[in-house]
Amino acid sequence: MKRSTVEDVLFPACPVRNILARLCDKWALLVLYLLARSQAGMLRFTELKQAMPDISQKMLATTLRTLEEDGYITRTLHAEVPPRVEYALTARAGTLRPILEELLAWAMENMQAVMRDRKKAHESKNENKSRNE
Repeated sequence: MKRSTVEDVLFPACPVRNILARLCDKWALLVLYLLARSQAGMLRFTELKQAMPDISQKMLATTLRTLEEDGYITRTLHAEVPPRVEYALTARAGTLRPILEELLAWAMENMQAVMRDRKKAHESKNENKSRNE
């Protein structure tokens, strides 16, 4: 689902297309997880960027904007020089915390097996490709 889409036109009642597609994109869950694990309950843009060095500044800003639009995070701008912006989870996003922790635990428990299967499938695909050439 595109970030600019408000509701899936063909499937307006589908939670997978309308909620999970935006919530489960490449970066959103990681941002929510980092905010949930924050000692202070909030993080600044630079702190999020440092915790996610492989995300571009533009993509982080876009992800934060999308999460704010959907009501998962709040953005607080402090009138200082330089401006200080803090992000925190909303009460709605707080209800995701146990789910995120379970998902992380599952990922850690199963990562080696998944990576082994992924490598095996990749090697098999390359073998088949070599045979067909």
